[in-house]
Amino acid sequence: MRSPDESMPPTASVAIELRVNGEPHALTVDPRMSLLDALRERLRLTGTKKGCNQGACGACTVLHGDRRILSCLTLAVQYDGADLTTIEGLADGELHPLQAAFVEHDGLQCGYCTPGQICSAVGMLAEHRAGVPSAVSADVASPPGELTDREIAERMSGNLCRCGAYVGIRAAIKAAAARLRA
Repeated sequence: MRSPDESMPPTASVAIELRVNGEPHALTVDPRMSLLDALRERLRLTGTKKGCNQGACGACTVLHGDRRILSCLTLAVQYDGADLTTIEGLADGELHPLQAAFVEHDGLQCGYCTPGQICSAVGMLAEHRAGVPSAVSADVASPPGELTDREIAERMSGNLCRCGAYVGIRAAIKAAAARLRA
């Protein structure tokens, strides 16, 4: 048994490749490094925020395809070879419809949670389009209906806003959903 003052042996590093916002990145990481820390510290993509670092606030939300990921709870090595999108990758020459709607509808105050809110909303709208029911869906066997305030609140419940900008966030999501449908 090791005595308490003995240091642990170093952990071997692991080579991984991530494609983030369309750009390939080869990294050598500690296998215990979170995806959030790899994005922020190694790739300098600081739009993704470290809030609670426990998966409770959603500030670290990024996308794997259309799927929402809490990057603070995910190891970087789990996404070796994956295509990921952060808030920096949503705009393509102009703001993503959700980014523009957040500005238009005052969907932010301090802005700290906004990148996670927007990435989560992108994933949430994709889930809704794909027919994924939520906890407030009246009939889980039927396709989801119109996005009501209650439906949006439930689907976005993993993303917290300490400022309380929820009214603007819901309005922005409804407006962006309408634009994306058109």
